[in-house]
Amino acid sequence: MSCPICGKRPPKRYCPAKGEKICAVCCGREREVTIDCPLECSYLIAAHRYEAEHRPAPSPGDFPYRGVEFSVDFVYQHWPIVAGIATAILTFQSQRRYLHDSEIYTAIERLAETYRSLGTGIYYERPPEAQAPLALYGEIQRFLEDFRKAEAAQTGFSSLKDSDVFQLLVFLLRMNRTETNGRPRSRAFLEFLRARFPVGGTAAGVAPGSPAAEAPRIIIP
Repeated sequence: MSCPICGKRPPKRYCPAKGEKICAVCCGREREVTIDCPLECSYLIAAHRYEAEHRPAPSPGDFPYRGVEFSVDFVYQHWPIVAGIATAILTFQSQRRYLHDSEIYTAIERLAETYRSLGTGIYYERPPEAQAPLALYGEIQRFLEDFRKAEAAQTGFSSLKDSDVFQLLVFLLRMNRTETNGRPRSRAFLEFLRARFPVGGTAAGVAPGSPAAEAPRIIIP
């Protein structure tokens, strides 16, 4: 028998995406490129772990919205919102397992643009065109609206500003850019979120400094 992808080397690794064994070379070469690897694949998990350990830290100039500055304290002060958005992303992905890091990035980026315009007093919205980012865009937007309603019900008003939401979305964009590996079908950022915000847990109320609140390799200029 030979690898069903290259037709040359002996198949030695079971590929859950293909439902059959493929060779190690094709596994490494086509992983998250032509093969839509599920997050549960042991070879994918090992590859992501290796990449995370050897990936150089990006420079602030590589980050989206490089002119936007905020402190670590600001992020931790609004951690329930960060955790809530992350949980919304993971819940969405659990129902639509085809979601990739690049689609998440598109959804958050378009939403960030919406909230940046709202912070200036001008309403401008340009949702994503593709189906998956558009649906995720709506899910995150609904979480933010529900968060404000819940806060207002408890205190009489919502203290969450549009400019605050914009900065938190920028933080998540930078986290995505830091944790993804750049492959067309990468889910490294999703795996990063899954390790820190377990769906069905208490992620939205987790306190800064706890294991779930850690965000290694995230640079805040």
